[in-house]
Amino acid sequence: MATYNSFEDLPVWRSAKDLAILIYRVTSQGKISRDYGLKDQIQRAAVSVSSNIAEGFERGTKQEFIQFLYIARGSCGELRSQLYIAKEIGYLNGEEFRKLCEATRKVSKQINGFIEYLKGAKILGQKFFDKKFRSQREFLKKLKEIRNKNR
Repeated sequence: MATYNSFEDLPVWRSAKDLAILIYRVTSQGKISRDYGLKDQIQRAAVSVSSNIAEGFERGTKQEFIQFLYIARGSCGELRSQLYIAKEIGYLNGEEFRKLCEATRKVSKQINGFIEYLKGAKILGQKFFDKKFRSQREFLKKLKEIRNKNR
């Protein structure tokens, strides 16, 4: 897996951001645009997904990142639940609902896959890198050199 230097580089964050933009576009028109309570809740849940991915990444530890990824995945579930309500009260047609639910499921699966990857990864997180090391590879290379010197 690649080394990511910012949350903007993460494919999962980009997918979550695209989901939020799609949600904003759909909820800015039609009946749903006039139901400020439900529309705002749907938009907040959508924005929460990418925001939690970004915040978790910026925390700098693997454990915190994983925790925030779980929160982001929970926001996907919250969003999907709200979409069911919007469909059943006639705010979303079948095609809009299908498209949005498919997008939320895709992001949920992506988040889940990333969580599983991180759980098995040996990295601890950016917080544990010395400032003079710009990437995980440099850090691991230097660590190997230090271990070899001490043998």
